[in-house]
Amino acid sequence: MAGTDLKKDYAYCEKVIKASSKSFYTAFSKLPKEKAEAVYAIYAFCRQADDTVDANEPIALKKKKLMQLEEELTAFTQGETPDHPMWRALRDVFTRYDMDAAPFFDQLEGQKRDLSFQEITDLAALKEYSYYVAGSVGLMLLPILAHQKGINKEIKESAISLGVAMQLTNILRDVGEDYRDNDRIYLPTELLNHHHVQLEKVMQMGPDQAFIALWEELAKESEEGYQNFFGSIHLFDKDCQLPVLVSAKLYSGIMDSVRKNDYDCLNKRNFVPEVKMTELILEARKLLKKR
Repeated sequence: MAGTDLKKDYAYCEKVIKASSKSFYTAFSKLPKEKAEAVYAIYAFCRQADDTVDANEPIALKKKKLMQLEEELTAFTQGETPDHPMWRALRDVFTRYDMDAAPFFDQLEGQKRDLSFQEITDLAALKEYSYYVAGSVGLMLLPILAHQKGINKEIKESAISLGVAMQLTNILRDVGEDYRDNDRIYLPTELLNHHHVQLEKVMQMGPDQAFIALWEELAKESEEGYQNFFGSIHLFDKDCQLPVLVSAKLYSGIMDSVRKNDYDCLNKRNFVPEVKMTELILEARKLLKKR
C-alpha cells in the first residue's frame, strides 16, 4: 500500500512539471525513472514556492504562505514529513540520495526577494538574485544528476552557471509580463541608463535599437553561462548527460525565438516550437557523440 501511495505522490509531482514546463518535462522525462521522479519532486517544490509569490493575492497573504512553506521545510529537515504529495515524494528523494537542504532554503530566499522586490542596480546584483531563484535549483538537482560521479567544486559551479543562465533567459523572455503584471523590472538600472532605455516608452512603442542592444548584452551573459555548462557536461552521470544537455539547449532556444519575433518580449509569450525542439534534441545528441 505504501508503495502505491508513493507512486501517487510522484504522479502528482509529474503532473505539476508536465503542466508547468514542457521543455523541462521533455528533457527530464528521458532520465531513468527513479531519477526522473526525483527531479519531478524537486520541481514541484520550486513550483509551489514560485506560484506562492506570483499568485494574484494580497502581499500579506503571499508572505504568510511563503513563511508557512519555509516552516514546513524546516520541519522536513528535522525529520517530519508534512502531509502533502510533494513532501512525501521529497522524503523518498532525501532517503535515496545524499541531498542538501541548503539550496532549498536559498530558493525560498529568492522568492522572498521577489515579494519585497527592490531595484536591480547592476549585473552583479542580477546574477546574485538569479542564483537564489535558479542557481539554487541546479544545486538541488546535483545529488541526482551526479549521483555516480560525485559532487565537487567544478560541477557545483557548472550547475549554478546553468541555473543563472536559465534565469537570465527567463528575464529576457518575460520583460513585458514582469513589468505589466508583476510591477517588476529585472533589467539592471545601470544597463538601462547605459543604453538610454526608457522601459515605459518601450512598452508603448515596441522594441527599439537601444532596447535590443541592452537585451543582447544580457543575452550574451546568458549564452556564456550555457557555454560554461556545456564544457562541463562530462561531469554529470552518463545516464543524465543527454537529458540535462537537452534541457539547456531547449531553454537557450527561447532567446532565438525572441529574436525571430523581432525582440517582442513585451506583448508576446515566446517559446520554442516543437519542430525546433526536435532540432535542438538532435543537436544535443551530436554534441555528446563528439565528446
